[in-house]
Amino acid sequence: MQEKQIISGLKARNKAAVEYLYEKYSRALFGVVVRIIPQRDQAEEVFHDAFVKIVSKIDSYQKGRGALYTWMANICRNAAIDKTRSKEFSKSGQTNSIDDYVYALEGRSDTGDYVDGIGVKELMAELNDDQKLIIDYIYFKGYSHAEIAEEFNIPLGTVKSRVRASFAVLKKKMEKI
Repeated sequence: MQEKQIISGLKARNKAAVEYLYEKYSRALFGVVVRIIPQRDQAEEVFHDAFVKIVSKIDSYQKGRGALYTWMANICRNAAIDKTRSKEFSKSGQTNSIDDYVYALEGRSDTGDYVDGIGVKELMAELNDDQKLIIDYIYFKGYSHAEIAEEFNIPLGTVKSRVRASFAVLKKKMEKI
């Protein structure tokens, strides 16, 4: 199924399109969640909620703003970050630094392979070191702009400028593909 067919199938509430979407993307999207919430039971709950949101909010997807996978990955990433900031998560005593989770998972091949498979690493090669750092921390490690500014002692405006510059480089590269 092509991306266009998946989107139209989801908008039509076609069960086959939902099943195909799940089969094709669930492992990669679950990997996005697990990078932020390594506890499998909590990650599964967050992923399930995010997947339901993806299917129910497909009408808000805008092709011009990025690929379907990117939109879905952002929904999953944001759901996982929201979970880590929730009172329920804090009360569970699992509020270790996000770095602990990320570094524990870096060696696992079941999450990183899917990001590699969609060509993200090749695109990242086009960025300078500052841009790579910012994009890596925001999109792969789940940091907010403010957290990066605080962590690396960079002004918040500079973080946001680097994100915009990174997107401009990535957009140019994507237009050539």
